[in-house]
Amino acid sequence: MTTLLDTPEPLAAKLVQAAAGFAALHEAVRRLSVQVAGAHAADVDLRARFPIETVSALRQAGVLSAAVPRNLGGSGCSLSELAQLCATLAQACGSSAMVLAMHFIQLGCLTRHALGSSALSAYLGELVEHQYLLASMTSEVGTYGDTRSSICALEQLGGQFVLNKDATTGSYCEYADAILVTCRRDADAPAGDQLLVLVKREDCTLTRTTSWDTLGMRGTCSPGFRLESRGAVAQVVPCAYADSSARTMVPYSHILWASLWWGIAADAVSRAAHFVRGQARQRPGSMPPTALLLAQVSVQLDTMKQHWQSAARDFDALPLNDEAQEALSSMGWALRMNSLKIACSEAAPQIVHQALQIVGILGYKNDSPFSLGRHYRDALSASLMISNERVAAKSASMLLVFKDAA
Repeated sequence: MTTLLDTPEPLAAKLVQAAAGFAALHEAVRRLSVQVAGAHAADVDLRARFPIETVSALRQAGVLSAAVPRNLGGSGCSLSELAQLCATLAQACGSSAMVLAMHFIQLGCLTRHALGSSALSAYLGELVEHQYLLASMTSEVGTYGDTRSSICALEQLGGQFVLNKDATTGSYCEYADAILVTCRRDADAPAGDQLLVLVKREDCTLTRTTSWDTLGMRGTCSPGFRLESRGAVAQVVPCAYADSSARTMVPYSHILWASLWWGIAADAVSRAAHFVRGQARQRPGSMPPTALLLAQVSVQLDTMKQHWQSAARDFDALPLNDEAQEALSSMGWALRMNSLKIACSEAAPQIVHQALQIVGILGYKNDSPFSLGRHYRDALSASLMISNERVAAKSASMLLVFKDAA
């Protein structure tokens, strides 16, 4: 099978783009969203295939190293800036944006928790040069969706590790250059004593255990896998996964996911607005009845945007010292992230639904320029990615004891 490892690209162009600032990266993503992602989105969705053209374009533009610190050759983008990149791409292809968001989540775990490791810092330098794509494997058969517990355990043999895992989903693992895998610290560790391990694609074998024929987000290509791997112990992220999960993976996930769900909804509203303007041109001097509906759904869209942007700004505003970062492990921050996830995952399909009511049958047809079928199906995945019921149950438990300092 062809992977992104087989995609040749000019090194000089990658290095120039990798060092670009956010403005240049954002403009590159705007451009490739129209020229590449949007052009292939329908086929990616129809065939449930990986958006390899889009990811190749992202590599060429140096976007995959956006979060790597500048002293290692990356662009040093903040979480707010990463979210904007995902939101922009999602307006063209939800699957492509989800792949980019998942990559940024894994990259964030390395840039925020692995810089103390010389081996992993060196790997980040290689990532800038080669624009590696990082995948995720946090689920596992038998944990029932609880990513904060593991059954598989790391086995150390001298300076090498052996790690085998049976995952219910593996985010686009067949197409990635490396996979970040959760596991127990060792065979005697409890389920919640976890580590995060960087497993290079060439050091593992993946065996598919399930298929990926889904309602939406079809291009993310994330079936179940049985992973068999071995590598250098230096590839283990040095901190406990409990820390990297609370301080990075959870906020990055909920903020980046919310931004791309907004992007999907924003394109749906954009199509609805184009439709309403067409109606207005047909009857100059009169306001189409759909214009009022457009104004109402625009308020919902703006509210959703303010929600994830506010969370991203507050995250970025936290100093990098341990005392300030400890706030990310607090109950108050966990409740805020849970609220963000539930609110935005429910808002996205509601906004797309309202856009569909405005456009009518032309939005329902798959061969129409106003088609909203893919948007609707992609947005419906939002409440299922870590089920809202599970998230709400965790919030309910915390609210029994949480006292808001404000």
